[in-house]
Amino acid sequence: MTSTVEVKSRQIGEAGHCGKDVRSDLHVSIEPRESGGLEIALESRVAPYYGASILTQARQTLDLFGVKHARVSIRDEGALPFVISARIESAAKRAGFETAAARTILEKVILPAPPARDRLRRSRLYLAGSEPKFFINAALYGPDAIILDLEDSVHPDEKDAARVLVRNALHAVDFGACERMVRINQLPLGQEDLLEVIPEEPDMILIPKTERPEQVAQVESKINQVSALHGIERPVWLMPILESALGIENAMAIAMAAPSVAALTIGLEDYSADLGVAKTSEGRESLYARMRLVNAAKAAGVQAIDSVFSDVGDIEGLRQWGQKSRAIGFEGMGCIHPAQIPIVHEAFTPTPAEIEKALKIVTAFEEAQQKGLAVVSLGSRMIDPPVVKRAQRLLESANRVKLSE
Repeated sequence: MTSTVEVKSRQIGEAGHCGKDVRSDLHVSIEPRESGGLEIALESRVAPYYGASILTQARQTLDLFGVKHARVSIRDEGALPFVISARIESAAKRAGFETAAARTILEKVILPAPPARDRLRRSRLYLAGSEPKFFINAALYGPDAIILDLEDSVHPDEKDAARVLVRNALHAVDFGACERMVRINQLPLGQEDLLEVIPEEPDMILIPKTERPEQVAQVESKINQVSALHGIERPVWLMPILESALGIENAMAIAMAAPSVAALTIGLEDYSADLGVAKTSEGRESLYARMRLVNAAKAAGVQAIDSVFSDVGDIEGLRQWGQKSRAIGFEGMGCIHPAQIPIVHEAFTPTPAEIEKALKIVTAFEEAQQKGLAVVSLGSRMIDPPVVKRAQRLLESANRVKLSE
């Protein structure tokens, strides 16, 4: 039974995209009218095969949002059901339809176990929240995490439609073993994003433009409020993004602002702009900020995750950046193209030589302990507890990589 519907204003509502260069999407236009029922026109290259199912889903979704009398035009470019529902919903809302009914007819995907706070986060692949073509095969590239982005990659006029699309993707798309992250918009707009996505239980929320610990506390409070409303007990981790000089100076306070903070990361484009300097491939202008972030993260007991490497074509530059990043304490970085993922994984994975050396250190120290010795030499090097601790951490990191494969 459909709830009472109010049409706020009589206007044509449109959502989605179509055209020769568009794939996995569709364009919907809804023109409300006083009577006459639904008139649906469908244009699709796969109409002989899927036209009937597209029309059935369209009618069910329109009914869900109380669209009883309207001219509806649908141009399909190979959209999957989660996209069809999202685009129809957005068009209906833009046409002035409001309803308190359930928001989707889609079957909910079975979620994997909640990720640990310190799970492996070598790579996170950014996916523009308004482009469903990127969602479908993202997990096949094997990133540790995918980021459904509602911030910089989405045009301001498409924010409302993007959050519906991302919400449906979280509900219906199987991202496999990838951690499911969402980058919300800068507060206060990010509050609206949380209302949509938290009911679909994302694993982590990225908070852009974080400058003060109060922003983190505000996000955690809203997440707890929405989770309680929907009876959700699954944890949602937070990753504040520091993108300004002020954010970097407050790194420690931000890292400790909420128990749900699991990692800190940096946005180098915005940080460089805030300093008024050019961003270079060597990163000289951001070394202080990156080191300060690493130090704050380690002191607070959370992960330090580096920014993205924006030159997709420079694979060797990416490899060198990743190796240097790991050397100063970062545990992963962002990716803006699938081709970057294996390079990033290689950079942040201990090498066989490193693992062999760490095993020798730990074994030699354990043998010394059994003999009552506090320190022992391995070759020409003295091994004491700090050296052993570093070797143990490397082995733990290697084991987490092995378990993820």
